[in-house]
Amino acid sequence: METVLIRNGTIVTAAERYEADVYVDRGVISSIGPQSGRPADTVLDASGLLVLPGGIDAHTHLDMPLCDIASTDDFETGTIAAACGGTTTIIDFATQEAGQGLLPALDAWMARAEGKAVIDYAFHVAICEWNDRTASDMARLVQRDGVTSFKLFMAYPGRLMLDDASIFRVLLHARHIGALVSVHAENGGVIEVLVSEALRRGDVAPRFHALTRPAAAEREAVARAIALAEMASAPIYIVHVSCTGAVECIEQARERGLPVHGETCPHYLVLSDAEYERPGFEAAKYVMSPPLRSVADQDALWRATASRAIEVVATDHCPFGMDDPPHKRRGLDDFSKIPSGAPGIETRLMLLWDSGVRAGRISPNRFVDLTATAPAKIFGLWPRKGTIAVGTDADLVLWDPGAQTRLSASTHHMRVDYSLYEGRVVTGAPAAVLSRGEVVVRNGAYVGRRGRGQFLRRAPHAGRAARIDS
Repeated sequence: METVLIRNGTIVTAAERYEADVYVDRGVISSIGPQSGRPADTVLDASGLLVLPGGIDAHTHLDMPLCDIASTDDFETGTIAAACGGTTTIIDFATQEAGQGLLPALDAWMARAEGKAVIDYAFHVAICEWNDRTASDMARLVQRDGVTSFKLFMAYPGRLMLDDASIFRVLLHARHIGALVSVHAENGGVIEVLVSEALRRGDVAPRFHALTRPAAAEREAVARAIALAEMASAPIYIVHVSCTGAVECIEQARERGLPVHGETCPHYLVLSDAEYERPGFEAAKYVMSPPLRSVADQDALWRATASRAIEVVATDHCPFGMDDPPHKRRGLDDFSKIPSGAPGIETRLMLLWDSGVRAGRISPNRFVDLTATAPAKIFGLWPRKGTIAVGTDADLVLWDPGAQTRLSASTHHMRVDYSLYEGRVVTGAPAAVLSRGEVVVRNGAYVGRRGRGQFLRRAPHAGRAARIDS
């Protein structure tokens, strides 16, 4: 494997900023500091650039089946897009099928990724029912496979949603085996009634997706999820937080010392529910769950990212075509049939730098924490990933803070025919990206090899040792 020398850069981690050279040997950072005269197979001049840890996107949905369709990015196109945006690790979701255990779910998603992923990857396993195999399967996944996080849904009744008793059982067992539970927190039963009532009235346009998923339904579910975790004495991670009420629930829990982690996404930080007023069917592009919220909710999320109530910015990347293929148009006459999800795996770092760092909302160190360090620590990848230090994987981004990019479906690498941010100009972008010491992106183009990504075994949450009692 090649040696790489990165010269004249400014290193930025979650805690530090300093000028130094970085030397990489066999995919790992071997030294940091002056490297005058030291030979290397590849020398990169980072003058005027920042050297950042590669991004970790803890929430993606690649090649995700939905009835008879699937999200349009597979593990090749999706991870290429991620790399081009400065992300070098993803954590995707392997979802249990009804009547089956959890182990077949991981096997199925491993097969989807193997030979395709171009950056390193891990999985959360989504539990859609509690059965007589669930507890033993959870323990086996933690110990045998290093899969140390699980996903539960409080939404989508009849398909993915678990009742409170099942959620509580999962939380209890997760605590026992050293796993972390993440939760999609919306009140699925209430939303189902609101959707039925809207359709009965003939309210079928895309904007009614947002109106039938009110912020109160998210706030209530977040509060209930935290209460269940508190009763189970278990940590919990709330995904894609979108509204003020949910932020307040997390803040209050953390003030009481509860181990509650919050995640939001770039679209909730830079877009608002005004997008649902777009003419015709255009608003279908913005059908996601939870939906976009008000500008006031946006402001609350920015405050929470700065105060650390929100610890992670991930993408919830789940693209479906608008016209090619016409996935979204399945809901032309019924908003509830519009596949919920949107693209974002490539634009996360650029949007957060432009709207966060350049706008003075967060510091460059906080940017690194939100996009790399915190997800590495929370999800058992630290210290191998998420920082720049001797002995860590050389997942590095040479970041040009002055580079301008016009976001567009015509130029992005995501396999989807629209952009949520069409025509938006952002400042700050990767000049080069390294994954385990290999240059995989130069000047916005992917130059790496297909299938070079590796599956990552992760440590138990909070350093606890996994146990199998079955």
